[in-house]
Amino acid sequence: MTDLATTCCVAGGGPAGMMLGYLLARAGVDVIVLEKHADFLRDFRGDTVHPSTLEVMRELGLLDDFLKRPHQELQRLAAQVGDETIHAADFSRLPLAAKFIALMPQWDFLNFVATQARAHATFRLLMQAEVTDLRQSDGRVRGCVVTTSEGAIEIDADLVVGADGRHSAVRAKAGLVVEDLGAPIDVLWMRISRKPTDPEGLIGNLDTGIVFVMIDRDDYWQCAFVIPKGSIDDIHARGLPAFRDRIRSLVPFLGDRVEELND
Repeated sequence: MTDLATTCCVAGGGPAGMMLGYLLARAGVDVIVLEKHADFLRDFRGDTVHPSTLEVMRELGLLDDFLKRPHQELQRLAAQVGDETIHAADFSRLPLAAKFIALMPQWDFLNFVATQARAHATFRLLMQAEVTDLRQSDGRVRGCVVTTSEGAIEIDADLVVGADGRHSAVRAKAGLVVEDLGAPIDVLWMRISRKPTDPEGLIGNLDTGIVFVMIDRDDYWQCAFVIPKGSIDDIHARGLPAFRDRIRSLVPFLGDRVEELND
C-alpha cells in the first residue's frame, strides 16, 4: 500500500526539478517534488541567471516579481589578465526585456520558484525527503521509496523524474548507464571574506595557467580556483602557503585575507 500518489514525482529540488514541478503544476498536472535537505541554504556552483533564462521568466509572467528579489545586474563582463582588463561581453544590445545577467544566490531563486509553484493546488514540495529506491513492476517504474524525517514512505507515480544530481539515486536504481564525456579541469571551491570597499559582482581573474573566479556573496567571496584535471596532488605538494601566494599575486586586493584559507 502506498502512502502518496501523484501523476509525476520529481526527485531533486534544484533548478531543474523545481522549475519542472512549477511548469507541470501550472499546466494542471499533479506533481510532487522531493528535496533531501531541510532548506535551500547552501553554496552552489552557479548563481548567474542569464538573459535567456530571464526571458523565459518574462514569458511565464514572473519576471517583475523575480527582479524584486535582491540581486545584482551585470550588463557587461570583464576579465582581469595581469594589469589589463579585457571586456568579454556586452548584453546591452540584446533584443530582450532583460539585457543583463542577474546575480542571485541560488537559494533565493529556488525559494522564489517554490513560492510560485505553491500557488497551484496540484503542486506539493516535500523537504527532507530523499529517494532511496524505485518501485518497479512488470518492467516499468511505478513510483519510488522515500526516506523522510518521519520515516520511509512509498509514492505511487505515473512518471518518476530523476533530477537528483550527478550522483543520482534514481539513475542508479533504474540501471541507466552514464556516458562520461570527461572534463579537462577540476575546480577548488573556497570562501574568503569580503570588504565593503571590494569590487562588486562577478570577477574573473586570469593568468598563465590560472583561472580564479569570485562570486560576490555580500559579506564573503565564493571563489573558484580552476586547475588542470588531476593536478591536485601537485598543489598539495607545493603546500598551502604557496597556494595562498598564487591567489594573492593574482588578486592583490585580497591581501592578508588569503590567510583565512587554512586547509
